[in-house]
Amino acid sequence: MKFTSLWIAGILVAAALPAAAQQRNVNDPDLVLVGGKVLTMDSGSTVAEAVAVRDGKILAVGSTASVRPLAGAQTRVIDLAGKTVVPGLIDTHAHFGAAGLGAYVVNLSPAKNVAEALQLLKAFVAKKQAGEWITTGGWHPPSQLAEKRYLTRQEIDSVTPNNPVYLRTVGHFAMANSLALQKAGIDKTTPDPSGGSFERDAAGELTGVLVETAIPLVENRVPPFTEAEQINQYKVAEAALNSFGITSVVEGATSARDTRTLQKIALSKEATLRVGLMYRPEPPAELSAWEAIMNGSGATSGFGDDWLKFGGIKIFYDGGMTLKTAMMRDVYPDSHDDYHGIAQQTPERLKQLVSICNKYDWRVGVHVVGDLGVDQVLDAFEAADKEKSIKDRRFILIHASLIRPEQMERAHRLGVRVDFQNVFMWDKAATVERFLGKAVADRAVPTKSLIDKMGLDNLGAGTDFPVNPINPFLNMYIMVTRKDPNGHVYGAAEAIGREQALRLYTSAASRYMFDEARKGTLEAGKLADLVVLSADFMSVPEDQIKNITADMTLVGGKVVFQR
Repeated sequence: MKFTSLWIAGILVAAALPAAAQQRNVNDPDLVLVGGKVLTMDSGSTVAEAVAVRDGKILAVGSTASVRPLAGAQTRVIDLAGKTVVPGLIDTHAHFGAAGLGAYVVNLSPAKNVAEALQLLKAFVAKKQAGEWITTGGWHPPSQLAEKRYLTRQEIDSVTPNNPVYLRTVGHFAMANSLALQKAGIDKTTPDPSGGSFERDAAGELTGVLVETAIPLVENRVPPFTEAEQINQYKVAEAALNSFGITSVVEGATSARDTRTLQKIALSKEATLRVGLMYRPEPPAELSAWEAIMNGSGATSGFGDDWLKFGGIKIFYDGGMTLKTAMMRDVYPDSHDDYHGIAQQTPERLKQLVSICNKYDWRVGVHVVGDLGVDQVLDAFEAADKEKSIKDRRFILIHASLIRPEQMERAHRLGVRVDFQNVFMWDKAATVERFLGKAVADRAVPTKSLIDKMGLDNLGAGTDFPVNPINPFLNMYIMVTRKDPNGHVYGAAEAIGREQALRLYTSAASRYMFDEARKGTLEAGKLADLVVLSADFMSVPEDQIKNITADMTLVGGKVVFQR
């Protein structure tokens, strides 16, 4: 019998029972799943057959014979017909609100060359009024477009002469047309800001490409979405992540407005995704102002509940592998000068920012990619630790894509986590190789080494969506195979096993928000967040891991997605 038919049959049987028989015993489970392969991901890697759920938590896990009798008159009973069940998946780093932007911004991710990108822009602008701002979600021109470059303002002007255009990318670089630059008060005489630049051509004219700290000078001119629009975007985004089996996410760089919006959704009982917040205030020039932000209302990391909780403060340090802005110990291979990448502040300034966060009990996560950047972030963490111990606070290296073995050991001694994203190497490995060489591409996101040096529980997996696809099974496929879309293998020695990959999305990932006693495994007393899969993750042929989908996603025992 098909899965969907079984689900419907279970509801019909319950509806047909006499009213007296349907009076619920408070000790009865609300839902029982039987006849499956339940990967509990507990400490013993127990495989069970059935799960009972009551009041949003797991009541029992075991054999079908032991769990089915717990069902009462009103309990929904679903026969899984052998399907695999895993704990709800946790993406430890995503900018997930972007999943709800489809109706509001132009989608340039399908573009394979400059001409296609301009055509997509032109078609989108045709539906807008003159003068209306045009923006985009994340995309990655250097690896995505055949020309391996960003669009110029002149090219954008050619299809959008009457609208200011600001094109976000995966971060660190953006593009603006002439009208957008004009509205931001930027022309060729405008000096470059510290830690960033306005790209110029050989004649000194602005190309429209914005680098690092130049980005906010235009982005801050874009009118914000209304509250209603933003609430709708986040609801759509939560549903989108649920469709991939994701039940919890760490929002990687949250503004105060984002927090208010997510709180409204949670308070209205409409949330379907548990969200950890990495609050990202823009560091002001004066340290006293930064200290005022950290002192704030008195809240610190961990403030919140199972639906919405502060995880820490997010600080940006360097750039990225595919942007040639990661801070590297070695000079970039094609550099004509002593170029090691771009830092958004000095090492001393970073130490000051981290120190102040630590003073007010805020955990810190720093965006850092290059090995030189990792050195300097660990220096800042060590300096803070001498002032006030961070040992059990789980400070975070976010990305750390090019971390080296001795840095892993140093991070482990400090009690620092690394939350990485193998999926960067799906469609960007060739770009990393082009900019930094094959040897560096092979050691990027060194997953096995990280597990060996730091222990799996000190790590977590995410996607950095929309920089990369949100699909967790694509990410786990890359962890296991180290392959790109063309089947090219990068760093075969860094491949890991399937159970390790799944733990990076479940039991290990739960530790990011100190929630290991609440979720991440399927055990009695924990939150009933779980996913029914389309195939057995542990036994499906390796090349089919990326094709696994969520057939059903439950959060707090409620079905939030069913295929």
